[in-house]
Amino acid sequence: MPTLTHRKAVLTMICAALLWSMAGVVTRQLESARSFEVTFWRSAFNALVLTVLLVAWRGPHALRHSLRTGGRALWMSALCWCVMYTAFMVALTLTTVANVLVTMALAPLFTALLARVLLGHRLAGRTWLAIAAAGLGIAWMYGAQFSAGDARHVLGTVVALAVPLAAASNWTLLQHLNRPAEPAAGRPTAGPAAPRADKPDATADMLCAVLLGAVLSAGITLPLAWPLAASAGDLAWLGLLGAAQLAVPCLMAVVAARSLSAPEASLLSLLEVLFGVAWAWLGAGEEPSTSVLAGGALVLAALVGNELPNLLRRRAGAVAQA
Repeated sequence: MPTLTHRKAVLTMICAALLWSMAGVVTRQLESARSFEVTFWRSAFNALVLTVLLVAWRGPHALRHSLRTGGRALWMSALCWCVMYTAFMVALTLTTVANVLVTMALAPLFTALLARVLLGHRLAGRTWLAIAAAGLGIAWMYGAQFSAGDARHVLGTVVALAVPLAAASNWTLLQHLNRPAEPAAGRPTAGPAAPRADKPDATADMLCAVLLGAVLSAGITLPLAWPLAASAGDLAWLGLLGAAQLAVPCLMAVVAARSLSAPEASLLSLLEVLFGVAWAWLGAGEEPSTSVLAGGALVLAALVGNELPNLLRRRAGAVAQA
């Protein structure tokens, strides 16, 4: 896997966020494909393209080995990806692009909460403040919709919440797998801790989990989407989603993440929200409401406020060591 310079990694992550962000505006161009059929075709095209790219990149033997030896954790991660794929596209057919994207941006905070509950990670005071501020922002966004009794938008919100919850579960699982084994009582270890016996290397292979998640999503939604009604134009748009909006940027993000800190990657990924709202506004005439803009701004500010100190501290440490 290539290692990029920091500047190229930042640009690569920005390009990945830009490609991710076009899902909403492309979905609004569809003629006859709806709901589960949109999810089926997007996941199927993504699985096809990702299989071709992974075989070309790593070879068929490496891919088969990862799938064969990944174990239960690989399938658990794939199930999380399946939920993210399916819930995201179904939510886009029920509510606005801005609602879905801002709701998805809660994933880092949900991850922090799950890591605190399941892994015992301590949360900084600013993280608790960010969680409270983000909750207030979400309440602000959707309060008007609930009071207006807009059942379709309310349902879309509930479905969209499955995306950050599944993402948080996925990242918490990976953090658990990557923790070193604890030494036995009274027997300190010399040097690095031994890896956990129950986590083969393949369980950390995110790309195989992404591929399996796409296959599961396509398989689950096909019966619900039948009979298929997508036109030739719809298939072209959905093929674009599966390839350019999902498979390619996923590979780009994996490569870029090798040269970026976690706070940098988290902040850069938030650009998907800004790009996506702008695409839908300019390309589909989907103007976000005042409550969505205000609540979404509060959510993004909470996320930036939580991650920015980590980034600045890391940069200061790098300068001090230079």
